[in-house]
Order: sequence, then structure tokens, then C-alpha cells
Amino acid sequence: MKKRIVLWGVATLALACVIALGGVAYFRTYSPDRDRYPLRGIDVSHHQGRIDWRRVAADDVAFVVIKATEGGDHVDDAFGGNLREARAAGLAVGAYHFFTFCRPGADQARNFISVVPHDQPLLPPVVDIEFGGNCPRRPSPEQLNAELQAFLGPVEAAFGKPVIVYLTDEAEAAYGGQIAARPLWLRSLLMEPDRRDWSYWQYHNRGRVNGIEGDVDLNVLQGGPEKLAALLASTP
Repeated sequence: MKKRIVLWGVATLALACVIALGGVAYFRTYSPDRDRYPLRGIDVSHHQGRIDWRRVAADDVAFVVIKATEGGDHVDDAFGGNLREARAAGLAVGAYHFFTFCRPGADQARNFISVVPHDQPLLPPVVDIEFGGNCPRRPSPEQLNAELQAFLGPVEAAFGKPVIVYLTDEAEAAYGGQIAARPLWLRSLLMEPDRRDWSYWQYHNRGRVNGIEGDVDLNVLQGGPEKLAALLASTP
């Protein structure tokens, strides 16, 4: 009897290990249907360290959105180099701003506008709204919307394109449908978003791409090369 119990325990443990390994493999290799979403992109900041952009571009990456600024005065110290080298490697490039809850939106707009070049083709500006790493105070939808509008107006006037709003699933649950209506970039790990009004979908937060040491966020664009070209095109 004891022998059977031991054997049963070993078999159960082995099965659990197989299931766990299968789950890890699925997580690491997950990718949306390329027939529906043919273009893959990444978003990066200084956290990715030194990036070999030519290797990135050769590894099925078509576009990149690069962190430029945060709050009212912080500038990502890797932004300039990443922007220059990613463009030289042939990638469609854009810039994003991490929106903090403890600085006026107008101050944050000035920070972003002062750092991101206006004389180069860029994907639409992105404003990143999430709770992780943000100020502890969570504004009401009305408070956030007021400060967000103060950011959107100057940025859209400066770059001539609607800003894309990035929302984590938590932020989307808190603010979705209650803040300024703009194109969306939704974070929904390993599952397609349950709404269709998005431009970018971040489907992985621990992806791997040649040319980057460690994890990187992976995204797809809703649309093909024509949509990417339209987003990149300068607005008269």
C-alpha cells in the first residue's frame, strides 16, 4: 500500500512538472495569429540596456515605440540613441510618455514636446497610463481626464496627430470609456483584448527578441503595412 502511495505521489509530481513546463513553454512562445496581425513591434526604455537594433530589425520586428519622458522633467537617458539607431536600422519609430498622477498635464506636455523631435517621421505620440511605478494617489476619472486633456492638446498641436492612449488592463478597467476618446494601445497578456477599438495590442511582457538581452514587451498592430505607413506619414 505504501509503495502504491509513493508511486502515485511520484506520478502526480511528474505530471505537475510536465504541465508547468508546458505552461512556461506556451507563455514564452505565445504569438497572435500572423495572418490576422502580420506586423510585430516592441516598446523599450533604458531598462533594456544596450540594444543591437540591426539584429532586432532582422528578427520579425517592424516597429518600436521608445520611452522618451516621464512626468514633468524626467527624460529617459536612452531615448536619443534608441531613436536614432532604430530608425537607421529601418524600423518605424515612435515615442511615448509615462503619465504621472502627481504632476500637471501641461507640465508633462512641455517635457515631452521639448525632447521628441518634430522634424522626423514618427508614429503617433503615446501617453502611457498605468498604476505600476506611478504616484500612489489614484485620481478619479474626472481628475485624470482634466490633466490628460491638458497634455493631449499641446502634444497633438505640436505633432499633428492624435495621441494613442496606452492602458494596462487595470487602468482600462478603472478609466476606460471615462477619459478622452483616443486610439488605444491595450495591454492584455496572452489573450486578445475583449474590445476591437485598439491600434496596438501588447500581448507579452516577457518576450525575447534578438539584439536585446532579457525580456521585452511584444505588440501587434491592428492592420498591415499600409496601416503602419499611414501612422508614420507626416500630417500636413
